[in-house]
Amino acid sequence: MTTGEGPAPATRPTGVAYEQARAAETARASEGGQAKPYDPLKLCVYATVALLAWLFGAWAVLGFAALGFAGYWRARRAGLTRSKCYLRDTRLVLAYLGLITLVAAAALVLPHTLR
Repeated sequence: MTTGEGPAPATRPTGVAYEQARAAETARASEGGQAKPYDPLKLCVYATVALLAWLFGAWAVLGFAALGFAGYWRARRAGLTRSKCYLRDTRLVLAYLGLITLVAAAALVLPHTLR
């Protein structure tokens, strides 16, 4: 049924993961087929963030959430509407990070106000 130009538009995969895989495939092809080994940098970053959250508790959560919120706020004002974040839409990411910021702030303030 297709003309040999690839899958029909309704069945063509889309999304950030697909686009990243295509970019990696293109990069491998341009390097003469030499695939670079996978660098699990994200796992090191996740472990570092988890360690900081463990050591500094709600202060670290508040700091990372506020930093993320500020970064996404600037990116949205610059025109970013789709993110590589799992939530995709930058408005959802901002709402998520804003909620985390409020909860962390409440966790820091409430114990001092309930005495």
